[in-house]
Amino acid sequence: MAEEDATPGRDTAEDAGDSKKSGWQELLSTEDYWAIWLGLLLIAAALAIFLPRRPEGMADKISRANDTLNAESAAAPFKTIAWYGANDAKRKIKATSEGYAKAVKRWLSKPHGWRNNPADSFYLGQEKAKEKGAAAVEKHEAAAGKAKRLLAQAQSAERAARQAEFKDEKLNGQAVAAIGNWRDAKQAEGRVAKRTKVHPYNQIGYLVGLCVAMALFFSVGVKFMREHVGQFLMGFPFVFVIAVLSYMMASQATMKEYGIGYAAWAIVFGLLISNTIRTPRWVKPAVKTEFYIKTGLVLLGAEVLFGKLLAIGLPGVFVAWVVTPLVLITSYLFGMKVLKGMSKTLCITVSAAVSVCGVSAAIATAAACRAKKEELTLAVGMSLVFTSIMMIVMPQLINAVGMDHVLGGAWMGGTIDSTGAVAAAGAFLGDRALHVAATVKMIQNVLIGVVAFCVAVYWCARIDAGASGRVGAIEIWRRFPKFVIGFVLASILCSAIYQALGADVAYVMVDNGVLRGFTKILRGWFFCLAFVSIGLASNFRELRQHFSHGQPVILYVVGQSLNLIVTLGMAYLMFRLVFPDIAAKI
Repeated sequence: MAEEDATPGRDTAEDAGDSKKSGWQELLSTEDYWAIWLGLLLIAAALAIFLPRRPEGMADKISRANDTLNAESAAAPFKTIAWYGANDAKRKIKATSEGYAKAVKRWLSKPHGWRNNPADSFYLGQEKAKEKGAAAVEKHEAAAGKAKRLLAQAQSAERAARQAEFKDEKLNGQAVAAIGNWRDAKQAEGRVAKRTKVHPYNQIGYLVGLCVAMALFFSVGVKFMREHVGQFLMGFPFVFVIAVLSYMMASQATMKEYGIGYAAWAIVFGLLISNTIRTPRWVKPAVKTEFYIKTGLVLLGAEVLFGKLLAIGLPGVFVAWVVTPLVLITSYLFGMKVLKGMSKTLCITVSAAVSVCGVSAAIATAAACRAKKEELTLAVGMSLVFTSIMMIVMPQLINAVGMDHVLGGAWMGGTIDSTGAVAAAGAFLGDRALHVAATVKMIQNVLIGVVAFCVAVYWCARIDAGASGRVGAIEIWRRFPKFVIGFVLASILCSAIYQALGADVAYVMVDNGVLRGFTKILRGWFFCLAFVSIGLASNFRELRQHFSHGQPVILYVVGQSLNLIVTLGMAYLMFRLVFPDIAAKI
């Protein structure tokens, strides 16, 4: 495939060729459909690996924990120490802790974390592992001591509230505050405890095996799309190595602290190569931005679970589904009416990145409106920069102003563009913020397909309709990014399985098995390959023309500012005024 074919911008001749394909030919020879088939194949493989292998004693452990949770919920008007203990015990049951799951993860894992020596990302010997673990022991002892002291205070406060039969609101409030302090300290202790358990590893062989497996995996689609498999296989290791280096840089301690993730490094490395030594000709057949990202987006659909969306209910729906289209439309109109001279396709792609969910929405929207590859690169790049900033600043701001963590979580979930960055920012605040932020973002992710479809319709009817001003359903279907169908199918399939298993078993087998143990890891790799490809296929000279008077940056700043203001207002309205009872139960 030519370099231009790896991005949403496609020429008229290619479109005409696609339009002549029969239905069966299209199903077996086009990139979108092969992204669907490969994505669904991976989900099926994950289900086959994990679902039949339940942890031993899982049902009894869950039953005992639920008995305690129910008893404590009936006895006290707040979550007691015993309640948290039972909940923690239940949350420790994970399919990913099983031996077979650990073996799978070793073959899929990205490079490990490091601080001073990059080699630690790939290899860690026995002696050095002991040294690293020992270095964290003292910190763990201090954290454990603090957690123990706060536990004693929490027990004392809870005992006082219990002796008053939970009728004294002041004592209840003191107990809730003391238990909250203990929970924060316990979570901090848990994070430090992980650093004391350092095991030796040699990731090099696994990475080589993963490279070969991924190359062969994607080559199936390449073959059916009638492209040269040999040339793809020759260039793929180069793209994969850059992806590995991107993960390595993102795993460095300082980079993690500042939220500079693999996506930013992948694009930077790709751009440096393409704008200095140039992307080698033999690498270009493996530079397949859309193929990688579309397959990853199908896997993302497996993470959009309808049962979880209902956990927050109407407040989350209002925050995600009312604010998002408002910001999308307003940003687009601002770009067209105020920032005159901008490309329509660039404007709608940037607006989608701001309002929906960053890179994923930008990819789907760019495909629907057939934006140029430089426009997509620009939108993705700005999204990554602002995401890194917001991921660090927003939790600090929420804590500084004393904002309720449920409200803060909803605010972050609706505004931070990346799902991973939302989870990281929510985890910084605590469990409640993480739960709300991740769920709101998941609800918002549902709109990826809706926005892509609406943009396809609008572009056919208003932008590319021609003199007649009419557009047919066939043209809308041709324009619609078909991989979204795979996203929806994956969501429906995994949601149905989640519902059939029940929340507790699904948490063990789906959340911490199928998803965290397989599909989410692979989705990260596919996205990384796509970001490397974006960089390798982009040229600064071509990007420069889109930066006229800084209009794209102005559009992003204005759109994100509007998003922050409106999302906070809607979150406050829904979680604090209209549905305070739902917020109280989270």
